[in-house]
Amino acid sequence: MKSAAHGKPISDVEVTNVSVHGLWLLVRDRELFLPFAQFPWFKDAPIGHLVNVHLPQPHHLYWPELDVDLHVDSIEDPERFPLVSKGSPNKRVQRTGGLLARPARQGPRRAAARR
Repeated sequence: MKSAAHGKPISDVEVTNVSVHGLWLLVRDRELFLPFAQFPWFKDAPIGHLVNVHLPQPHHLYWPELDVDLHVDSIEDPERFPLVSKGSPNKRVQRTGGLLARPARQGPRRAAARR
């Protein structure tokens, strides 16, 4: 006796395991590991948020509660997709004592006060 062939998978992506080191995803027929050291925004996320992952396009993963979008290639080859911006810092926004402060503007009000 032969069993019937399995039907179409219900989900194109699912979280198969979570450990203290990272999480495993099954994306179609591939299993991928996301280490928390390289994908830190998942480390302290609740399990319910981690498992709510969508595959809106063939190589695009999305976690709505975490507002995280990842391309599958960034998981397979994270060195090609650095997490830290290499651009120059925005000099118009400066950090002061934990608060963001914008430099004082020399606008028309100040010029009028000097007259």
